[in-house]
Amino acid sequence: MSKDDAIKIIDKIKGDGRVTLTEYDSKKILAAYDFPITKEKLARDEEEAVNFAKEIGYPVVLKIISPDITHKTDVGGVKVDVKSPGEVKTAYSELMGIKDKIKDADIHGVLIQEMAPKGNEVILGMTQDPQFGPVLMFGLGGVFVEVLKDVSFRIPPLTRFDAEDMIKEIKAYPILEGVRGGVSSDLDALVDCILKLSDLSVDLSDYIKEMDINPLFATEKGAVAVDSLVILK
Repeated sequence: MSKDDAIKIIDKIKGDGRVTLTEYDSKKILAAYDFPITKEKLARDEEEAVNFAKEIGYPVVLKIISPDITHKTDVGGVKVDVKSPGEVKTAYSELMGIKDKIKDADIHGVLIQEMAPKGNEVILGMTQDPQFGPVLMFGLGGVFVEVLKDVSFRIPPLTRFDAEDMIKEIKAYPILEGVRGGVSSDLDALVDCILKLSDLSVDLSDYIKEMDINPLFATEKGAVAVDSLVILK
């Protein structure tokens, strides 16, 4: 896949009159740049959900997918560690029930996703600055980014040295090295992810207003994007 593939996805979404991409669509953009993402499929009925879960392999995660629900956990839109067909059916039913609570939400289906391997949660992001254009951000992910605000910034395009420096600049860098017996992160894989986002940000700067990948799980061997949000210009 390539820049052209990403633009085709963006054009289709714009044709639908949307500027906010779902997690499912956002990860398609990442996949166009060979970004590592979780194994996942979008189920539109209960039978598909069960079949996809079997195909991906238990345990799985189920997530409600809607451009109108960007913070899924706030509405109970995520079910983790689902271990059997029966649990999939129950979780699917509960998630689809969200449309009764949020009347105007456009529900696209339920994402069936592999349980990501354990690792440190980091965030990668991009925003458009009026003066400098795309600006990349890196830091600890999950709740840490909101609480600690321990992040670094760079203007793409980046070299490998730039990406390495971006990682080492945050105060929490020792956590990524596995301080006090913690899980160490594959720093080379993190650098690769930052460079892929750098390429994407430059190529699609005329299309994307902002995006984030949060969390990106940085494991001992590799990294994988667990959630993502893209907002178009």
